Amino acid sequence: MRKNASVPRSRFEKKRGGMRLKVNGLSLSSRLATPRYFSKVKMPPKKKEEEKPTPLLGRFGTSLKCGIVGLPNVGKSTFFNVLTKNQAAAENFPFCTIDPNESRVPVPDERYDFLCEYHKPASKVPAFLNVVDIAGLVRGASQGDGLGNAFLANIKACDAIFHLTRAFEDDDVTHVDGDVNPVRDLDTIMDELRLKDQEYLEARINELEKKVVRGGDKKGLQEFQFLKSLNEMLSVEHKHIRFASQWSAIEIEYLNKHLLLTAKPMIYLVNLSEKDYIRKKNKWLLKIKEWIDKNDPGAVLIPFSGAFELKLAEMDPEQVKSYLDDVKAQSALPKIIKIGFQKLQLQYFFTAGKDEVKAWTILKGTKAPQAAGKIHTDFEKGFIMAEVMKFDDFKELGSESAVKANGKYHQQGKNYVVNDGDIIFFKFNAGAGLSAKKK
Repeated sequence: MRKNASVPRSRFEKKRGGMRLKVNGLSLSSRLATPRYFSKVKMPPKKKEEEKPTPLLGRFGTSLKCGIVGLPNVGKSTFFNVLTKNQAAAENFPFCTIDPNESRVPVPDERYDFLCEYHKPASKVPAFLNVVDIAGLVRGASQGDGLGNAFLANIKACDAIFHLTRAFEDDDVTHVDGDVNPVRDLDTIMDELRLKDQEYLEARINELEKKVVRGGDKKGLQEFQFLKSLNEMLSVEHKHIRFASQWSAIEIEYLNKHLLLTAKPMIYLVNLSEKDYIRKKNKWLLKIKEWIDKNDPGAVLIPFSGAFELKLAEMDPEQVKSYLDDVKAQSALPKIIKIGFQKLQLQYFFTAGKDEVKAWTILKGTKAPQAAGKIHTDFEKGFIMAEVMKFDDFKELGSESAVKANGKYHQQGKNYVVNDGDIIFFKFNAGAGLSAKKK
């Protein structure tokens, strides 16, 4: 046999009748080497590129706020007071008043209560919702009437809005417009927020026009055109920014840069008399629902009664239970708090044991290393894995060991997206954080 050690492993050789491809000592004729032949060979599918998640609309962080907005004398301060007083009196945990008109309220959660009852820990820390009581707006506030500009600036500092309107009659509580008409009041607030955004956008558009149109700055062209489209939505269509169905990632970045009032999520609260709340009837409720369906489709409407909640806040727990059984009604505050928390695009995971049960607040879509970083920055730097069990599995099976025995205790890596209510134990390399500090 002829030795051919110097011949490369793959080469083309000219032969009579065409080319021959020699690969590892085997020859294929040019006829077989045609694309037609190779098209029959199944190639492995291309690896899909990891899709980048769409950024969230609004400020980043977990210290986000819900502002209580409405006309004067509609029950905003009463709502704020019962929200804070009721929760502080009913539970045994640290409560913090940030300012005279800003407080944080614990988020009620049966899962948290169950974990506290199960572990009986020395320390209990729930998730909190930050709530701000903003003084009443009046028609013309966008032009500075009343203390409009200051109040609108307070709304800008919030991330979601409890839009509170009044549907109760009370001769002792005067209405700023003379009579009770919640539909008119809704229009007033919506118009003032829209007009203030319009004023803001016109100023920004003028600034960008000087750079883009006159100065030839191409980098700002896309933002300039986007802000013009927003202004048209406000001034011509009279729509709020949040009504747009979908934004691109770059458009969300622009929206997060400017934090417009009308882009903030809104929860509608209707303040009823105690009698109407208990009997679940009020002449304005249907009209308000129709207005919301027309002007803010899909928004949440929650009827409540400030007078009813105030009465409950002044009772001890046994009296509250007895009274609620008698009138066959429930407090609306837990529902309001939970929905406010969700509208901020927040969620939380639990760490649970005999020492402490704690709910750690994170933004939706947070991955395991960043969630670990909420506990301590070294946890994120030296992240190894997250040991995760679902609350429902833990409750159903009764213990961590039972969850493990049933194969429902999972080890997750750095790409794991934390789900609301996960119970997590993080493993991390302590040296990673320490070495980073020494450098």
